[in-house]
Amino acid sequence: MLIQENLSIQEKLTILTDAAKYDVACTSSGVGRKGKKGSLGNTVESGICHSFSADGRCISLLKILFTNQCIYDCKYCINRCSNDTLRTSFTPEEVCRLTMEFYQRNYIEGLFLSSGILHSPDYTMEQIFQVLWKLRRELHFNGYIHVKAIPGADPALIEQTGFLADRMSVNLELPTAEGLKKLAPGKTRDKILKPMKQIQTGIAKQLNQEGICLPPGDESRLKQEEASLLPDPAGGIRVLNSKAGEVSKKPYGSKRLHLGRSRYGNYGLGRVFGKRDYFVPAGQSTQMIVGATPESDFQMLAVAEALYQKFGLKRVFYSAYISVNEDSSLPILPGGPPLLREHRLYQADWLMRYYGFDAGELLSESQPNFNVFLDPKCDWALRHLEQFPVEVNRAGYEMLLRVPGMGVKSVGRIVAARKTAVLTFADLKKMGVVLKRAQYFITCSGKLMNPVKIDQDYITSQLLGDERRNAWDIQHKDSYRQLSLFDDMHIERIPDRKETAI
Repeated sequence: MLIQENLSIQEKLTILTDAAKYDVACTSSGVGRKGKKGSLGNTVESGICHSFSADGRCISLLKILFTNQCIYDCKYCINRCSNDTLRTSFTPEEVCRLTMEFYQRNYIEGLFLSSGILHSPDYTMEQIFQVLWKLRRELHFNGYIHVKAIPGADPALIEQTGFLADRMSVNLELPTAEGLKKLAPGKTRDKILKPMKQIQTGIAKQLNQEGICLPPGDESRLKQEEASLLPDPAGGIRVLNSKAGEVSKKPYGSKRLHLGRSRYGNYGLGRVFGKRDYFVPAGQSTQMIVGATPESDFQMLAVAEALYQKFGLKRVFYSAYISVNEDSSLPILPGGPPLLREHRLYQADWLMRYYGFDAGELLSESQPNFNVFLDPKCDWALRHLEQFPVEVNRAGYEMLLRVPGMGVKSVGRIVAARKTAVLTFADLKKMGVVLKRAQYFITCSGKLMNPVKIDQDYITSQLLGDERRNAWDIQHKDSYRQLSLFDDMHIERIPDRKETAI
């Protein structure tokens, strides 16, 4: 289809923001950069102010497509080339103008720029590079920028763009090569993983140059003479300290998890200081569509786990399949998008990254899907009651993290407090422990909170009350309206008595 070039920038914005809402691989910054003289803006690691799209998804940035024109015919995509829809495209100057004006009005704190494939991957990547070059070099924009790395584009273009962006992402789309072949015939797994590997390698080299330790195993993926790595028999990695000109040992992590940190490593610099350009300092992410192909939850988690381990991703995002096209290859979902399944996958992903779980512990080939009425942590605990109850005043850090109702913050408080006092259930409540769930799995000084039997059926029946309500809230999210950047909510004011009086 021909691109409509006679549209106003407002009309383009309406079309291309709506087309971008199906890409959920959009996160808070993950990078800290202070404001500096002569530049506009800054960004903080803790995140960016949020808005909500019309379909209820949380967005943090000016989230747009560069174009909704695409050479591919992915059957699940609203922008596929066979769809009869209005096509348009921004120019690099228009994207820069929107970003600067929205930022100056405090509507946004950064830019999330994705795109369909216009003409070719190289041409599209070049246009994205032009946007970032103008923002950073000509307009001196110092805020947060997240862009897509286009599979199939020239690696040199991806590298140049990576030195201007904070985060880059390459969407895996579907968890298996078979799914891609069936629903996205123009894409291949190798073509998608190639830029992912390039970004990972670039980040790893940069971390090494800064004297920051890398995860065990990465020395086998990078050439030692290129990355200056020397394997250490103790399990860490010896990293060349370029400032001191010598090798210094910085062991990577330990069995004990760091509070608030991913177990798969810190692939990103986080804070960025000085005038030097860093390569993708906030790391990379990806997205998988849930429900478009018949893969189980176990298969999706296994793929996510492999991506974290092999490519050092910051986040894997899960997007419930939304039916926007009619095609015999696409599934029919009578209940609508599988939002509850998406929610369970996010919960399990969090457990893998921050709580020390493996995909094989949460699910298996014999139990390939999550229980929709129980969160993954409760489900695991109920299947392993032989490990409970645990004594709060003596249990190890890793075991406490596996207790339902306890998070990394509350466990950190418990470990610190029990050094000087014997903890009670009242103390645990003050520390943020959710005793409604935790009471069945812990003891304080050898005693349970209430005299209950440690029985799977009994505990399950007690936990299902809250979980059923939570499941209903997720499945009926459309019952609520959330604010959007361009939505006036269509709220009608109720007339008062004087106005209704005859």
